[in-house]
Amino acid sequence: MNRIKVLVVDDSAVMRGIIGRVVNAQPDMTVVGLANDPLVAMERLRISEPDVITLDVEMPRMDGLEFLAHLMRTRPVPVVMVSSLTARGADVTLRALELGAVDFIAKPQLAGDSTLASYAEEVAEKLRAAAGACVTRTPAKPGAPLRVAADSMNADKVIVIGASTGGVEALREVLARLPKDIPPLLVAQHMPGGFTRSFAQRLDALCEIGVGEGQDGESLRPGRAYIAPGGRHMLLGAKAGRPVLRLSDAPPVNRHRPSVDSLFRSAAEVAGADCIGVMLSGMGADGAEAMLELRRIGAYNIAQDEASCVVFGMPKQAITARAVHEVLPLQEISRRLVELCVVG
Repeated sequence: MNRIKVLVVDDSAVMRGIIGRVVNAQPDMTVVGLANDPLVAMERLRISEPDVITLDVEMPRMDGLEFLAHLMRTRPVPVVMVSSLTARGADVTLRALELGAVDFIAKPQLAGDSTLASYAEEVAEKLRAAAGACVTRTPAKPGAPLRVAADSMNADKVIVIGASTGGVEALREVLARLPKDIPPLLVAQHMPGGFTRSFAQRLDALCEIGVGEGQDGESLRPGRAYIAPGGRHMLLGAKAGRPVLRLSDAPPVNRHRPSVDSLFRSAAEVAGADCIGVMLSGMGADGAEAMLELRRIGAYNIAQDEASCVVFGMPKQAITARAVHEVLPLQEISRRLVELCVVG
C-alpha cells in the first residue's frame, strides 16, 4: 500500500509533535518531513515530494500566505492550513483558501483523551481528502453577475446549499454571479464557530446580493444569502405562514454542526416543491439522504460535477442516492439557478 506522504510545516514544536503523531498513527499515512518555517519547508519539499502539506498560517521568516502563493505558482501540492480559532486566524485562513489551500484544521483545544481522539480523527480525515483533491495553479475568479428582467423571479422559491471541503471557493463562484433579486439562499458550509462571520463578510463585500450569518427568527428576504453560523445548525422554519430561520444547538448530525442534512430536511418540511437544492464540493455524505427527501417531495436538485470539485465526496453521494436532477460544472450553477427561479 502506498502511504500518503505528509510534510508538516509549523513553527511550534508542540504542533509539529501533535500532527506528526496523528499522521504516523494512521496505517495509510507517514510523515516525510518536519519544518519549522517555510524556507526549511522548501528544502524538505524538494527532497520528500509530499502528497499533502500541513501549514501554519502564521510563520517566521516567510509568511504562510506568501509561501502558499509561491507553492501554488510553482509546484501545486494539496495544502491543509492549521489555524487558530481567532478573528485574525479566520481572515488569514479564508485568504489561504482563496489562494488555493484545500482545507483547514483548527489548532486543538485539548481537554482530555476523548478530545484528542476526536481531533486526531478530524485531522486524518481531512488529510486523506486533501491528498486526493484536485489542486490548480490559479484558482478561478468569479464571473460577472448575471442580469435578469426586473420582477421576473418567483418570490416563493427558496434555495438551500450544502458544502464542505472546497466549498468556500465554490460558494464564492456561485454567489458572486447571482442577481440582487434572486430568491433567498440558505447555506450550510462545514466550518467552526468564529469563521463563518468572517466568511460571510468577505462574500458580502464581493457579491451583488447581501450575505450574512443567519439569525434565529430572521425572516427570509430575496437577494440575500444566509450562512449557517459555525457550531450551530441552521433550519428553515415558519412563522405566521412565512419562512423564517431557526438556529439550533442540537447534537452534530453526520458529525457536523452545522449539518447539510439538518438544513435540507427542514427545507423539505417547510418549502417542499418550492425548494431548490444544491450540493457543492465536500468530503463525506452529509446531506445526501436529505437531498433525496427533497427530491421526493418535488424539489429540484443540482450537484457540482467531479471535474470542478476540489473533493467530489458529497456531490457523489447525492448522485449515488439518486437525489439529483442535474450534474453541472461549477461555472454553470449560478446560471441554472437563475433559470429555475424565473417566473414562467
